[in-house]
Amino acid sequence: MTEPARPSGEGIITCDACPVLCRIRPGKTGACDRYANEGGVLTRTDPMVLAEASPALVPFLGEDWDGNPVPDAPVFLTGIGSGTTYPDYKPAPFIVSSTHKGVDVVTVVTEAIFSYCGAKVKIDTDRFIGPETATVRAKGEPVGHVTTAEYGSQMLALGGVRHITGGGKREGVVATETLLALCNKEPAHLTIDGGADLVIAAGASPVIDGVREERMRVGCGSATIGMFARQWHGHVDEVIVVDDHITGVLSEHQAGRFLEMAPAGIRVRGHKSTPGRYFRVAQPGTGWGGTDITDPLAIIERIDPKVARPGLRLLMVSTTGADAAFFILDEALRPTSADMPEAVRRVVDRIGENCEPSVASVLFMAGAGGSLRAGVTENPVRLTRSVKDALVRVTCGGAPAYVWPGGGITFMVDVTAMPNRSFGSVPTPAIVGPIEFTMRREDYAAMGGHMDRVRALAEVQGSDRLRREAWREANPWPAAVIEGKHDRGG
Repeated sequence: MTEPARPSGEGIITCDACPVLCRIRPGKTGACDRYANEGGVLTRTDPMVLAEASPALVPFLGEDWDGNPVPDAPVFLTGIGSGTTYPDYKPAPFIVSSTHKGVDVVTVVTEAIFSYCGAKVKIDTDRFIGPETATVRAKGEPVGHVTTAEYGSQMLALGGVRHITGGGKREGVVATETLLALCNKEPAHLTIDGGADLVIAAGASPVIDGVREERMRVGCGSATIGMFARQWHGHVDEVIVVDDHITGVLSEHQAGRFLEMAPAGIRVRGHKSTPGRYFRVAQPGTGWGGTDITDPLAIIERIDPKVARPGLRLLMVSTTGADAAFFILDEALRPTSADMPEAVRRVVDRIGENCEPSVASVLFMAGAGGSLRAGVTENPVRLTRSVKDALVRVTCGGAPAYVWPGGGITFMVDVTAMPNRSFGSVPTPAIVGPIEFTMRREDYAAMGGHMDRVRALAEVQGSDRLRREAWREANPWPAAVIEGKHDRGG
């Protein structure tokens, strides 16, 4: 938890935990508030997090746990609060050994300083938030952009080295502050050029233009038709599901043909794809189905008098079921608003029931650089190869990390799977995040690991700077996932 002091007169010591090299007076902290001068010793101010599970790992400790150590419970030392040796040549702050099911395991624990990092944000909504590639801003500064939308979700790419260090000083500071808030599961206020005003937090419902989203769409208009066609059959003569991507028209759709529905003669605007599926019926927006439509009848191009008939029953509904209207064609074949029959209402409600809650998801993404890897082994490429060979498990605060294929160790982690306030920052600017590498002891030795720095986990457990937390049930135990990986051919 401590580093040797570097005295420079009057009890001032120089912190080498990042390239800023703060000169810290006795009793004071550095610019990041992460390190202090305590009696001439450079000391990490925050406690390390030790995650503790039940002796059998299942069931995991719950909210009723009082925080006291559980006898013989498996524990995992996370990088949260561990400190760092970046960018020096020194080994990682903690290299600890333990035993899992009779296998000797080593975990290399550190806090990394990331300038090559960012967040991929998924917002579950069909509402228009801004055109693709539009700039995302925080406090007026560019911090990212809108990227390719996914099924039922809008996507943002935030941070990255060009915003953190490649722009102006204020841009870098604001980008780092925004990433820090999002990665620590705190709300961030964003605006999008030509688009929406957003308040998002990991695991929480997004607020778009002051309105909190509740539902993620059940599917596109065509998918909605396919799911509920049979339930509408006999209660309506036509259903139009309004959607910014694919608007569905029941009687023309394959589902309607399968049910032998008669043509309704109602043609919607837009580009017809396959039968009953229409693109570009309106512009993107915050109205029905993620379009700019507030009056659903506006997307009807024409009603064919040779096919349509008075009394025809028409339902128009959005892909979340939040917007719905029922019409009956009058003698002039004009849609006239009418009370929605209960049987039709039940299906509309079922659309809403099948929608998942709208939430914002935040994945922290970064690359483990050369200095970080040198803290693990004298030959950093061997760590990279061992990670790709599944001999090493990469975690962040104990949460599983997805490592991208290809060169280097570029990883992503779901911040909601990590302990609260796992991340910090330094004024370079950069994000500070925990990372752990777990492997068999013999594999660590084979990669040229710093074997002379390996300490028993039990030694660290006696520290007074530990904060114990319950292991998160959804996360696999890091040592368990390397079972059976010792055979290189397996």
